[in-house]
Amino acid sequence: MPNRDLVTWTVMIGAYAECGNARESLVLFDRMREEDVVPDKVAMVTVVNACAKMGAMHKAKLVHEYIGRRDFSLDVILGTAMIDMYAKCGSLDSSREIFDRMREKNVITWSAMIAAYGYHGKGREALDLFPSMLTSGILPNRITFVSLLYACSHAGLVDEGLLIFNSMGDNYSVERDVKHYTCMVDLLGRAGRLDEALDLIENMSVEKDEELWGALLGACRIHNRTEMVEKAAKSLLDLQPQNPGHYVLLSNIFAKAGRWEDVAKIRELMTHRRLKKIPGWTWIEVDNKTHQFSVGDRTHTRSKEIYKMLKTLLEKLELAGYVPDTNFVLHDVDEELKQGMLYTHSEKLAIAFGLISTPEGTPIRITKNLRVCGDCHTFIKYVSAITNRLIVVRDANRFHHFKEGACSCGDYW
Repeated sequence: MPNRDLVTWTVMIGAYAECGNARESLVLFDRMREEDVVPDKVAMVTVVNACAKMGAMHKAKLVHEYIGRRDFSLDVILGTAMIDMYAKCGSLDSSREIFDRMREKNVITWSAMIAAYGYHGKGREALDLFPSMLTSGILPNRITFVSLLYACSHAGLVDEGLLIFNSMGDNYSVERDVKHYTCMVDLLGRAGRLDEALDLIENMSVEKDEELWGALLGACRIHNRTEMVEKAAKSLLDLQPQNPGHYVLLSNIFAKAGRWEDVAKIRELMTHRRLKKIPGWTWIEVDNKTHQFSVGDRTHTRSKEIYKMLKTLLEKLELAGYVPDTNFVLHDVDEELKQGMLYTHSEKLAIAFGLISTPEGTPIRITKNLRVCGDCHTFIKYVSAITNRLIVVRDANRFHHFKEGACSCGDYW
């Protein structure tokens, strides 16, 4: 286009973020300003949303500083977007600071702050905010209840979640939809109450979707309920036969149970349908630059130092009691090879890089595009203890804050 105005730039920035390329969104924002196009509040909300998707704290702070310099007021729309941005960049304190500074809040603002606590496993704090919302005269909507139930499911608050779920229609005239049922299935499933979760699914009146069955299948994986897997898997694959993630989850369940023939059948089906597993990536931001790692990655310029640090870490961790959990290597190979595969997971590489490239005692923040594996979760707990570092991990489900050998999720994720 020979001429691009503010609307054009804003639409393009938003389009990249929506399609999963938030990094390019922020590059375009910089280019827009270089061409002397001054953003308005709508453009800034779009940029803030891109920062939230990317999860880069440095970028979030730069955008926040720019908003301050331009004297944009923290109205409901921009303020709520910034609450979500900081929550997804790992700073719950910054989210709460924005929330407290806002003079006007609507139901979406309150729901965003409740959801922020939920992302970080602060279920009690999320529930404590709900009465304050009611006292302020704001009535909850369906999004509020999704946020509350999500917070309960990631903190193991089963009784509280059931109470909230049952109160929706009677107390607040909010009709339950499939997202609320999905949260309840997830809540019951994580707590090991899979029969109740299945009963809830079979008796619900709203149309079932893939996320609902996915929640049940995920719970089957956690609790090794392979007898329930077949029903959940069939329903899931009937709804989304082209989603490779479903096949991978099913394959992982069979692998964990040692059913290698079933694993081979799933992989054969994926090959026949030309489906490929989504690769796992981990990102870490150091010196205002984002570094990306994949499993077994040796492409980084400091790769030799990273692997040297990993070796040193493993020696110290084993002395501290860490034992690699080879159940999370989902291949039919010997134990030695399994340990080698665990050793090079992308999370471990990113953390090793963080340790060699940041000052002692400073926090390390990493982002994973998939769910962090159980062995890496244990590994990071030990690393946080022996290095005296706070390690914040954002995975596909939530945030984990590792400190002094413990995780904020209480091993419930």
